[in-house]
Amino acid sequence: MAGTRKVIELFYDVVSPYTWLGFEVLCRYRNVWNIDLKLRPAFLGGIMQGSGNKPPGLVPNKFAYMGKDLTRLAQYFGVPLGFPANPFEAMFEKGSLPAMRFVTAVAESGEGREADVEKVSRELWMRIWGRDEDITLPASISEAGLKAGLPANEIEELLKLAGSPKIKEKLKSSTQEALGYGAFGFPLIICHVNGKKEMFFGSDRFELMAHCIGEQWLGPQPATMSAKM
Repeated sequence: MAGTRKVIELFYDVVSPYTWLGFEVLCRYRNVWNIDLKLRPAFLGGIMQGSGNKPPGLVPNKFAYMGKDLTRLAQYFGVPLGFPANPFEAMFEKGSLPAMRFVTAVAESGEGREADVEKVSRELWMRIWGRDEDITLPASISEAGLKAGLPANEIEELLKLAGSPKIKEKLKSSTQEALGYGAFGFPLIICHVNGKKEMFFGSDRFELMAHCIGEQWLGPQPATMSAKM
């Protein structure tokens, strides 16, 4: 059927700046393309270990390039992305496990939480990649939840839920599912089209993705492009 909406799954972790770009693009295209976007919080550390990949930040030349690349991309994508003062500490020493467990807890706390998952994820990205703030301490995660519009009493319950075996296992299983698709990094995007699953890696494959799902690519800021047409 021509009107059938295509399902797109985004497996992501807020520790990844490139994934923030892809996240924002897909959120913008939710009302432009004929798609249902499913946000799938997972753990990038588990992906890197499970796939045997190494972060680009561990290769000096790649790390130097990343800084320039992300500065250009932030402007192009219209995302307020900047580097933490100590990116190595933020990405590799502190990591994102508590944050991604919290996002998973939000997703698993009841039906219809997609909007809250989106807002909480964005606030966590804003903290680490927009304002150089912590995303590992309970107080930090609470602040992100409050800025995302969650009530304080609910955040307290979600923090408890985030530490439960149920949520830990859910995050682990989502990460394993991504590995099953062939993930070696994030963002991992799975397009379900005509009974097939097409895998895309990175935030620079949207033009090809649009072609594969039969939609039109209008750039990373479709509202701006539409206004010019």
